[in-house]
Amino acid sequence: MRKGTYLPNKPAAVWTSRDRLTDGVIGSLTMILRTYGCSRCRDGQGCTMCGFIRDSAPTPPSPENLVAQFEAAMARRPEGRFMVKIFTSGSFLDAAEMPPAAGLEILRRLDDDPDVAKVLLETRPEFVTSEVMADCRQTIHKKLEVAIGVETSNDRIRLDCINKGFLFEDFVRASRIAHQHNSTVKAYLLLKPPFLSEGVAIRDIVKSVRDVSPYAETVSINLCNVQKGTFVEKLLRRGDYRPPWLWSATSVLRQAKTENPDLIITSDPVGAGSRYGPHNCGRCDSDVANAINRFSISQDTRDLRVMCDCKELWQKAVELEDISYGAPLVS
Repeated sequence: MRKGTYLPNKPAAVWTSRDRLTDGVIGSLTMILRTYGCSRCRDGQGCTMCGFIRDSAPTPPSPENLVAQFEAAMARRPEGRFMVKIFTSGSFLDAAEMPPAAGLEILRRLDDDPDVAKVLLETRPEFVTSEVMADCRQTIHKKLEVAIGVETSNDRIRLDCINKGFLFEDFVRASRIAHQHNSTVKAYLLLKPPFLSEGVAIRDIVKSVRDVSPYAETVSINLCNVQKGTFVEKLLRRGDYRPPWLWSATSVLRQAKTENPDLIITSDPVGAGSRYGPHNCGRCDSDVANAINRFSISQDTRDLRVMCDCKELWQKAVELEDISYGAPLVS
C-alpha cells in the first residue's frame, strides 16, 4: 500500500471516458474500489507486471466502507446514459476481497439507477461460478459484462512470463458460465510481458485475439507498462526489459481487426511516451497514442495511419530481437 492517509470510504481512482459497445459509443464511469487487494497477490503469487497491490487497503474495508466508496465514485457520473466499469485491482467476484453483502448491494443500486445502461465487473476466472453468476443476475437485470485478464491464449507465456496462475481452459469455462447467465465477456490481453521479443509478442497477441474471439464479445489489448515494485521494474532497471513499441500496438490492432472484423477490439496506451510505458522515438508518441485511442472508438483501421521515420527502426528491432533471444536492442 502506498504511504499516505487511508480513507476507507474513498475509492482508489475514478474517471470518465467513452467506450465502444456493440450498439455504438457510450459515456463510461470507471471506478477502482480500494479493497484489501488481490488474494493471490497477498499470498505471494502476484503477477510479474502488476503493482496494484500498492493501492490496496491496509486492513479489509467493511461492506459499508465499500458501498460508500461506490457511492463516492458514482458522484462523478457523466451526463445521460452511461456504463459503469468496476475494478478492485483484484476480483470483484472474489468473496474474500469483495464481501457478497457489499457486492450485491452495489449491483442492486446500479440496477435501480435509470441512467446506467451496462455494468462491467473484472474478475479472475476461478471466481466465475454458476452460483455466483446466478446471485448477480438475480440482483441486476441490466446488461452485464464479465471482464477477465486472460492476457494470452498461450499457457506457457501466461504461467512462466506473467505468473497468472490459471490456464486458457479456465477462461473458456468462465466465459461459458457467464454466457449461460445472459452476460457478455471482455477479454484483456497483454502485449509484451517480460521474456518475449517484440516480434514474438506481436504474433502472440494476434493469435490470442483469434483464440479468444469465440468466447468474448470485446477484446482489450493492454500495452505492458512498468509499475513500481514489480518484477518487470527490476528487469527494466537492469536493461533487460523494454515496454512495447507503440508501432507494435498499431500492427496488432490492424491485423487483429482485419482477421476479426465483427469483434470489438480496443486499447488504451497507458503511460504512452514515457520510459516506463509503451513508446516509440519520443517525437511521434503522442500522435500514435492518439491514433490508437481513435481506433478504439471508431473500429476503423484507417485511424491507425500514422507515420514517423522511427518506424523503420522498429521494423529492424522486430527482425533482430528474435535473433538476440528477446534482449531489447533499442531503449
